Amino acid sequence: MIKSISYWSMQQGLANTHPIADALAEVKDAGFDGLELCISTEGALTTETSQTDCEALRGKIEASGVVVETLASGMSWGFNPTSDDKAVREKSLKLHTAALQRAAWLGCKAMLFVPGVVKSPIAADIIRYDTAVQRAKDAVAHLLEVAEKVGVDLCVENVWNGLFYSPVEFAEFIDQFKSERCAIYFDVGNVMGYHQHPPHWIEILGSRIRRVHIKDFKQDIGSLAGFCDLTAGDVPWEQSMQALSAIGYDKTLVAEMIPWDPSVLKRTSAAMDWILSLA
Repeated sequence: MIKSISYWSMQQGLANTHPIADALAEVKDAGFDGLELCISTEGALTTETSQTDCEALRGKIEASGVVVETLASGMSWGFNPTSDDKAVREKSLKLHTAALQRAAWLGCKAMLFVPGVVKSPIAADIIRYDTAVQRAKDAVAHLLEVAEKVGVDLCVENVWNGLFYSPVEFAEFIDQFKSERCAIYFDVGNVMGYHQHPPHWIEILGSRIRRVHIKDFKQDIGSLAGFCDLTAGDVPWEQSMQALSAIGYDKTLVAEMIPWDPSVLKRTSAAMDWILSLA
């Protein structure tokens, strides 16, 4: 597996204003092999970034020696693909279409997509569940046409968005598209929040898992405040890593550590060395 960390874990990463060249140097210095870039409507990398600028950045990435295989988008929180407002849904598809194209220009192999929000502690929307699932299906189907055209995997993430409470349901959602480009971006820490045992999810989802995020979570807190440093929470790391190995997962393992502090990269790097040793 490729030891990686999210751009959102950089100083000003969540604001999308941390210089990407600096981020590449910082993660390499901290002992990471890979960096996950993030795209938004404003900042260092946006849905308006030109092909020329993306290709120039790709050159810097290749020169850095840091692996950049994935692009994350948090735009679904502001532009919900399952919104009751049709204009918002259409805007979300437009933004994520642009993001997929930029992922391809950057040389990324996969893009994270939050398929919609039913109810969440970080969003105001409350959408009827069956309606949201149908709209999520429509959004994924639309974006898959783009993903297949540009050669980028569309990886649907399990996150605190009120969708896919069961690995069986999640697997069936992905399988209906019958596309090699449609896969899962599995987040070990998010599962700890309100689902079941992470290793069981990994075993059930199997090869549908194309990319993996890691974070840790304290179940006795149970809210967003429960997310914590790797190995400081309740994630069953040995079982989770062995489950990933058992399904043959060997791609990027991306730590998503938010918020930033001056020592978070070094702490996370050391913790990941131990976590990776369990595989």
